[in-house]
Amino acid sequence: MAGYKIRDLEILTGIKAHTIRMWEKRYGMLTPQRTSTQIRTYSDDELLLLLNISLLYKKGIKISRIAEMSTTQIFEASRSMQDSGASDTAVEQFIVSVLQLDEQLFHNTFHELIQKDNLSIIFSEHIIPFLNRIGIMWLVGTINPAQEHFISSLIRQKIIASIDQLPIPDPTKGKIILYLPEHEWHEISLLVYHYHLRSKGLHSVYLGQALPYDALIKTVKTLEPAAVVSSWLTAIEPQKIIDHFKQIETHMPAMTIFAGGYQIDQLGTSLSKNIRRIRTLSDLENLT
Repeated sequence: MAGYKIRDLEILTGIKAHTIRMWEKRYGMLTPQRTSTQIRTYSDDELLLLLNISLLYKKGIKISRIAEMSTTQIFEASRSMQDSGASDTAVEQFIVSVLQLDEQLFHNTFHELIQKDNLSIIFSEHIIPFLNRIGIMWLVGTINPAQEHFISSLIRQKIIASIDQLPIPDPTKGKIILYLPEHEWHEISLLVYHYHLRSKGLHSVYLGQALPYDALIKTVKTLEPAAVVSSWLTAIEPQKIIDHFKQIETHMPAMTIFAGGYQIDQLGTSLSKNIRRIRTLSDLENLT
Protein backbone atom coordinates (compact mmCIF):
# COMPACT_ATOMS: atom_id res chain seq x y z
CA MET A 1 0.00 0.00 0.00
CA ALA A 2 1.40 3.39 -1.02
CA GLY A 3 1.73 6.24 1.44
CA TYR A 4 0.96 9.53 -0.28
CA LYS A 5 1.74 12.87 1.34
CA ILE A 6 -0.75 15.67 0.91
CA ARG A 7 1.48 17.30 -1.70
CA ASP A 8 1.30 14.06 -3.73
CA LEU A 9 -2.50 14.18 -3.62
CA GLU A 10 -2.43 17.81 -4.74
CA ILE A 11 -0.36 16.88 -7.80
CA LEU A 12 -2.40 13.79 -8.68
CA THR A 13 -5.89 15.22 -8.19
CA GLY A 14 -5.40 18.90 -8.97
CA ILE A 15 -7.01 19.82 -5.63
CA LYS A 16 -5.02 22.28 -3.52
CA ALA A 17 -3.58 20.95 -0.27
CA HIS A 18 -5.38 23.55 1.84
CA THR A 19 -8.68 22.53 0.22
CA ILE A 20 -8.03 18.86 1.01
CA ARG A 21 -7.30 19.78 4.64
CA MET A 22 -10.50 21.84 4.82
CA TRP A 23 -12.56 18.97 3.41
CA GLU A 24 -11.03 16.61 5.96
CA LYS A 25 -11.80 18.94 8.84
CA ARG A 26 -15.27 20.06 7.75
CA TYR A 27 -16.64 16.90 6.16
CA GLY A 28 -14.42 14.06 7.38
CA MET A 29 -14.03 12.88 3.80
CA LEU A 30 -10.56 11.36 4.31
CA THR A 31 -8.93 9.80 7.34
CA PRO A 32 -5.16 10.01 6.81
CA GLN A 33 -2.67 8.18 8.95
CA ARG A 34 0.09 10.17 10.60
CA THR A 35 3.77 9.38 10.83
CA SER A 36 5.76 9.67 14.05
CA THR A 37 6.49 13.26 13.01
CA GLN A 38 2.76 13.97 12.47
CA ILE A 39 2.92 14.08 8.67
CA ARG A 40 -0.32 13.06 6.98
CA THR A 41 -0.13 9.99 4.72
CA TYR A 42 -2.90 8.66 2.49
CA SER A 43 -3.61 5.21 1.06
CA ASP A 44 -4.30 4.08 -2.51
CA ASP A 45 -8.01 3.81 -1.65
CA GLU A 46 -8.09 7.39 -0.39
CA LEU A 47 -6.36 8.61 -3.55
CA LEU A 48 -8.95 6.82 -5.68
CA LEU A 49 -11.78 8.28 -3.58
CA LEU A 50 -10.37 11.80 -3.87
CA LEU A 51 -9.97 11.43 -7.64
CA ASN A 52 -13.64 10.55 -7.93
CA ILE A 53 -14.60 13.42 -5.62
CA SER A 54 -12.53 15.72 -7.84
CA LEU A 55 -14.39 14.51 -10.94
CA LEU A 56 -17.75 15.29 -9.35
CA TYR A 57 -16.57 18.63 -7.98
CA LYS A 58 -15.26 19.74 -11.38
CA LYS A 59 -18.62 18.82 -12.89
CA GLY A 60 -20.27 21.40 -10.63
CA ILE A 61 -21.57 19.28 -7.75
CA LYS A 62 -21.15 21.11 -4.45
CA ILE A 63 -18.76 19.57 -1.98
CA SER A 64 -21.45 19.66 0.74
CA ARG A 65 -23.61 17.43 -1.48
CA ILE A 66 -20.73 15.06 -2.22
CA ALA A 67 -19.98 14.80 1.50
CA GLU A 68 -23.48 13.43 2.09
CA MET A 69 -22.85 10.52 -0.29
CA SER A 70 -21.44 7.16 0.69
CA THR A 71 -18.25 5.97 -0.98
CA THR A 72 -20.30 3.69 -3.22
CA GLN A 73 -22.58 6.56 -4.24
CA ILE A 74 -19.58 8.77 -5.03
CA PHE A 75 -18.11 6.11 -7.28
CA GLU A 76 -21.46 5.48 -9.00
CA ALA A 77 -22.10 9.20 -9.56
CA SER A 78 -18.59 9.67 -10.88
CA ARG A 79 -18.98 6.75 -13.26
CA SER A 80 -22.24 8.16 -14.63
CA MET A 81 -20.48 11.44 -15.45
CA GLN A 82 -17.33 9.99 -16.97
CA ASP A 83 -18.94 9.60 -20.36
CA SER A 84 -19.57 13.32 -20.87
CA GLY A 85 -17.49 16.46 -20.79
CA ALA A 86 -14.11 14.74 -20.63
CA SER A 87 -12.05 17.80 -21.58
CA ASP A 88 -11.87 19.31 -18.10
CA THR A 89 -11.41 16.02 -16.23
CA ALA A 90 -9.50 13.86 -18.73
CA VAL A 91 -6.32 13.63 -16.66
CA GLU A 92 -8.20 12.46 -13.58
CA GLN A 93 -10.13 9.92 -15.64
CA PHE A 94 -6.91 8.58 -17.16
CA ILE A 95 -5.43 8.15 -13.66
CA VAL A 96 -8.54 6.29 -12.48
CA SER A 97 -8.32 4.05 -15.56
CA VAL A 98 -4.74 3.13 -14.59
CA LEU A 99 -5.55 2.43 -10.96
CA GLN A 100 -8.53 0.24 -11.88
CA LEU A 101 -7.09 -1.18 -15.13
CA ASP A 102 -10.24 0.14 -16.79
CA GLU A 103 -9.79 0.04 -20.57
CA GLN A 104 -13.35 1.17 -21.25
CA LEU A 105 -12.91 4.34 -19.20
CA PHE A 106 -9.67 5.15 -20.99
CA HIS A 107 -11.28 4.51 -24.38
CA ASN A 108 -14.36 6.63 -23.63
CA THR A 109 -12.29 9.54 -22.33
CA PHE A 110 -9.89 9.46 -25.26
CA HIS A 111 -12.72 9.07 -27.77
CA GLU A 112 -14.44 12.21 -26.51
CA LEU A 113 -11.21 14.19 -26.68
CA ILE A 114 -10.45 13.08 -30.23
CA GLN A 115 -13.89 14.27 -31.35
CA LYS A 116 -12.86 17.83 -30.45
CA ASP A 117 -9.11 18.11 -31.04
CA ASN A 118 -6.33 16.46 -33.01
CA LEU A 119 -3.79 14.18 -31.39
CA SER A 120 -1.10 16.87 -31.16
CA ILE A 121 -3.33 18.99 -28.93
CA ILE A 122 -4.52 15.99 -26.91
CA PHE A 123 -0.94 14.94 -26.29
CA SER A 124 0.18 18.42 -25.23
CA GLU A 125 -2.83 19.30 -23.09
CA HIS A 126 -3.86 15.93 -21.62
CA ILE A 127 -1.42 13.04 -22.16
CA ILE A 128 1.75 14.87 -21.06
CA PRO A 129 0.10 16.25 -17.87
CA PHE A 130 -1.25 12.76 -17.19
CA LEU A 131 2.17 11.13 -17.60
CA ASN A 132 3.73 13.82 -15.42
CA ARG A 133 1.21 13.16 -12.66
CA ILE A 134 1.66 9.41 -12.61
CA GLY A 135 5.40 9.96 -12.38
CA ILE A 136 4.84 10.67 -8.69
CA MET A 137 3.09 7.31 -8.42
CA TRP A 138 6.27 5.60 -9.56
CA LEU A 139 8.18 7.43 -6.85
CA VAL A 140 5.65 6.46 -4.18
CA GLY A 141 5.48 2.88 -5.47
CA THR A 142 1.80 2.56 -6.26
CA ILE A 143 2.18 1.92 -10.01
CA ASN A 144 3.44 -1.56 -10.82
CA PRO A 145 4.89 -2.75 -14.14
CA ALA A 146 1.58 -4.31 -15.20
CA GLN A 147 -0.23 -1.00 -14.83
CA GLU A 148 2.54 0.86 -16.66
CA HIS A 149 2.44 -1.63 -19.53
CA PHE A 150 -1.38 -1.46 -19.56
CA ILE A 151 -1.59 2.30 -20.01
CA SER A 152 1.43 2.56 -22.32
CA SER A 153 -0.11 -0.06 -24.60
CA LEU A 154 -3.45 1.77 -24.74
CA ILE A 155 -1.86 5.13 -25.51
CA ARG A 156 0.37 3.53 -28.13
CA GLN A 157 -2.64 1.89 -29.81
CA LYS A 158 -4.48 5.21 -30.03
CA ILE A 159 -1.53 7.03 -31.56
CA ILE A 160 -0.87 4.31 -34.13
CA ALA A 161 -4.56 4.22 -35.07
CA SER A 162 -4.49 8.00 -35.56
CA ILE A 163 -1.37 7.76 -37.72
CA ASP A 164 -3.04 5.09 -39.84
CA GLN A 165 -5.85 7.51 -40.68
CA LEU A 166 -3.40 9.98 -42.24
CA PRO A 167 -2.33 9.80 -45.89
CA ILE A 168 1.27 8.85 -46.70
CA PRO A 169 2.90 12.16 -47.68
CA ASP A 170 4.68 12.86 -50.95
CA PRO A 171 8.22 11.46 -50.52
CA THR A 172 9.66 13.96 -52.99
CA LYS A 173 9.21 16.72 -50.42
CA GLY A 174 11.99 15.26 -48.26
CA LYS A 175 12.04 12.47 -45.71
CA ILE A 176 12.53 12.72 -41.96
CA ILE A 177 13.83 9.67 -40.06
CA LEU A 178 12.53 8.99 -36.55
CA TYR A 179 14.32 6.47 -34.36
CA LEU A 180 15.03 5.46 -30.77
CA PRO A 181 18.66 4.71 -29.80
CA GLU A 182 19.74 1.18 -28.94
CA HIS A 183 18.88 1.30 -25.22
CA GLU A 184 15.52 3.07 -25.62
CA TRP A 185 12.12 1.33 -25.73
CA HIS A 186 9.76 4.13 -24.66
CA GLU A 187 8.22 5.14 -27.97
CA ILE A 188 5.12 7.17 -27.10
CA SER A 189 6.81 10.55 -27.60
CA LEU A 190 8.41 9.44 -30.87
CA LEU A 191 5.08 8.14 -32.15
CA VAL A 192 3.51 11.51 -31.39
CA TYR A 193 6.34 13.23 -33.27
CA HIS A 194 5.57 10.87 -36.18
CA TYR A 195 1.87 11.73 -36.07
CA HIS A 196 2.54 15.46 -35.83
CA LEU A 197 4.89 15.46 -38.83
CA ARG A 198 2.51 13.35 -40.92
CA SER A 199 -0.38 15.65 -40.00
CA LYS A 200 1.67 18.55 -41.40
CA GLY A 201 2.20 16.68 -44.66
CA LEU A 202 5.88 15.87 -43.95
CA HIS A 203 7.18 12.46 -44.97
CA SER A 204 8.34 10.99 -41.67
CA VAL A 205 9.83 7.48 -41.71
CA TYR A 206 9.40 5.65 -38.40
CA LEU A 207 12.22 3.21 -37.56
CA GLY A 208 11.04 2.47 -34.01
CA GLN A 209 12.64 1.20 -30.83
CA ALA A 210 16.26 0.35 -29.97
CA LEU A 211 17.67 0.92 -33.44
CA PRO A 212 21.32 -0.17 -33.80
CA TYR A 213 23.55 2.75 -34.73
CA ASP A 214 24.93 1.00 -37.84
CA ALA A 215 21.37 0.45 -39.10
CA LEU A 216 20.63 4.15 -38.63
CA ILE A 217 23.66 5.16 -40.69
CA LYS A 218 22.81 2.70 -43.48
CA THR A 219 19.22 3.95 -43.62
CA VAL A 220 20.34 7.56 -43.75
CA LYS A 221 22.61 6.73 -46.71
CA THR A 222 19.73 4.96 -48.45
CA LEU A 223 16.96 7.51 -47.85
CA GLU A 224 19.02 10.73 -47.69
CA PRO A 225 16.61 12.38 -45.24
CA ALA A 226 16.34 16.09 -44.55
CA ALA A 227 16.57 15.45 -40.80
CA VAL A 228 16.74 12.77 -38.11
CA VAL A 229 14.65 12.87 -34.94
CA SER A 230 15.06 10.89 -31.69
CA SER A 231 13.62 10.76 -28.18
CA TRP A 232 15.50 9.93 -24.94
CA LEU A 233 13.65 8.96 -21.77
CA THR A 234 15.49 6.01 -20.21
CA ALA A 235 18.22 6.92 -17.70
CA ILE A 236 21.67 6.66 -19.29
CA GLU A 237 25.07 8.18 -18.63
CA PRO A 238 25.07 11.72 -20.07
CA GLN A 239 28.40 11.12 -21.79
CA LYS A 240 26.87 8.27 -23.81
CA ILE A 241 24.23 10.62 -25.17
CA ILE A 242 26.85 13.23 -26.01
CA ASP A 243 29.02 10.61 -27.72
CA HIS A 244 26.04 9.32 -29.73
CA PHE A 245 25.42 12.72 -31.27
CA LYS A 246 29.13 13.34 -31.84
CA GLN A 247 29.14 10.13 -33.89
CA ILE A 248 26.19 11.32 -35.94
CA GLU A 249 27.85 14.68 -36.54
CA THR A 250 31.00 12.87 -37.65
CA HIS A 251 29.23 10.45 -40.01
CA MET A 252 26.59 12.94 -41.20
CA PRO A 253 28.11 16.43 -40.82
CA ALA A 254 25.42 18.17 -42.86
CA MET A 255 22.46 16.43 -41.20
CA THR A 256 19.80 18.38 -39.30
CA ILE A 257 19.41 16.64 -35.93
CA PHE A 258 16.46 16.94 -33.53
CA ALA A 259 16.23 15.34 -30.08
CA GLY A 260 13.63 15.44 -27.34
CA GLY A 261 12.81 13.77 -24.03
CA TYR A 262 13.65 14.01 -20.35
CA GLN A 263 17.30 12.96 -20.72
CA ILE A 264 17.92 15.63 -23.36
CA ASP A 265 16.38 18.26 -21.08
CA GLN A 266 18.75 17.25 -18.28
CA LEU A 267 21.88 17.78 -20.36
CA GLY A 268 21.55 21.54 -20.44
CA THR A 269 24.45 23.15 -22.31
CA SER A 270 26.47 19.91 -22.40
CA LEU A 271 24.92 18.90 -25.71
CA SER A 272 26.27 20.24 -28.99
CA LYS A 273 24.67 23.46 -30.16
CA ASN A 274 24.01 21.76 -33.48
CA ILE A 275 21.39 19.50 -31.82
CA ARG A 276 17.97 21.11 -32.02
CA ARG A 277 15.99 20.38 -28.87
CA ILE A 278 12.33 19.39 -29.06
CA ARG A 279 10.53 21.23 -26.27
CA THR A 280 7.12 21.51 -27.95
CA LEU A 281 5.69 19.88 -31.06
CA SER A 282 5.93 23.18 -32.91
CA ASP A 283 9.73 22.77 -32.78
CA LEU A 284 9.32 19.99 -35.35
CA GLU A 285 7.65 22.13 -37.98
CA ASN A 286 9.35 23.57 -41.08
CA LEU A 287 11.99 20.82 -41.14
CA THR A 288 12.32 20.62 -44.88
